[in-house]
Amino acid sequence: MSGVVDPPLLPLPDRVVELVSESECSPRLAAHLRAVHDVAHQLVEWIERHCPVLSFDREAVLFGAATHDIGKAVLVSELSGPGAEHEEVGRTLLLGRGVSPELARFAATHASWRESGVGLEDLLVSLADKIWKNKRVPDLEDLIVARLVEAGGGAAWEEFSALDEVLSRIGDGADERLAFQGSFPIHT
Repeated sequence: MSGVVDPPLLPLPDRVVELVSESECSPRLAAHLRAVHDVAHQLVEWIERHCPVLSFDREAVLFGAATHDIGKAVLVSELSGPGAEHEEVGRTLLLGRGVSPELARFAATHASWRESGVGLEDLLVSLADKIWKNKRVPDLEDLIVARLVEAGGGAAWEEFSALDEVLSRIGDGADERLAFQGSFPIHT
């Protein structure tokens, strides 16, 4: 395809490629899911190195990031405009395709990180969905820092500094990811 920017992003997992195809996701939505999945991969690798005692489901985070907006296959208007209807639609779509409730939840929870009792996996999917375009959300980042402090026992300022460094590094690639996503049509 002429005009497609091709940054070195990880491919979507095979199961997600099947779901994207079955759901008739637009090329732009598939590109977005790939970009957020790649960022989530960078985040989980960093956490595994930085705080190996922090327990979380790595594969759930990666699957959640790769499918979080799949409801926009149905509600295409929310791909280029505001809206939250895609969240429940996405969860329902994934459940209907045989995805377990534990994994389908990310489609519905990726914007609900402010609610009490949200798991680390949900926070990481939410963070990946923000930082892929270099959007910094201090309240969300503070929740991640609290989990790092709780698990590793480090000082909050040290954990904040470490997270800030990795998010800045990941955020530096935002223009390339945005150009990649923008090089694909919204409609199939």
